[in-house]
Amino acid sequence: MSTARAAASGNPWIRRFHPPARPSGAAPVLVVLPHAGGNASFYFPLSRDLAAHAEVLTAQYPGRQERLGEPGPDTVAGLVGGVEGALEPWRGRPLVLFGHSMGAVLAYELARRLEASGEGPRGLILSGRRSPLVPRHDDLHTRDDDALLAHVQALSGTDAGLLADPELREMVLPALRSDYRAVGTYRHEPGPPLRTPVSVLCGESDPRTSAAEAMGWRELTEAAFTFRGFPGGHFYLVGQHGAVVRAIADDLEAFAAAV
Repeated sequence: MSTARAAASGNPWIRRFHPPARPSGAAPVLVVLPHAGGNASFYFPLSRDLAAHAEVLTAQYPGRQERLGEPGPDTVAGLVGGVEGALEPWRGRPLVLFGHSMGAVLAYELARRLEASGEGPRGLILSGRRSPLVPRHDDLHTRDDDALLAHVQALSGTDAGLLADPELREMVLPALRSDYRAVGTYRHEPGPPLRTPVSVLCGESDPRTSAAEAMGWRELTEAAFTFRGFPGGHFYLVGQHGAVVRAIADDLEAFAAAV
């Protein structure tokens, strides 16, 4: 797929792979925020299978794919700011934020910003990430390249064959390290609980996030909260694609009904 076809509103931060099945303006807008080291294309199947339920926009952070030469922000605030600015054309539409792993942190902080501006999202779907209220020392961004890549490979988020290629390793490492620095140095700032309903999804065998740690997100909203566990590890959403699509579609329907 060409960049021209995938780009939305000419902004490099946002990709729209599929037009919504419903007329523009009638469908909710699902904003997908990828994991550390991830790119928009990873979520192409999710966009395809949710196009009947929402206008799906996927964030494309700097430093990967067609943005390979661009240095990326190495803070959560910088990444959130880039996505927030790119969503300006959709402000006023019913937004639902979905984030996986690092993307869950970005989705949460983006929801806080949107609420503070008076235009909070309709719903928040957080996947594969512990609550920021759960303390953990995360120093992966300070480790050498081999250790960082070994960690990513162990989570099954990247093809081992790709990481074995020296040229490809050199291409992916800057963005990967930048993302891990952003999420590794992130510290939750206390504030009022969200007024946005929250749905949490988690792999039942995720080595990075237990069900109890994921359930901790409940404390950060005063609105409705749901939790679903799925068979699989950190990238359970690949093996459980169909179930995840159904869960997100159900969430979209529930968020709309709540309004």
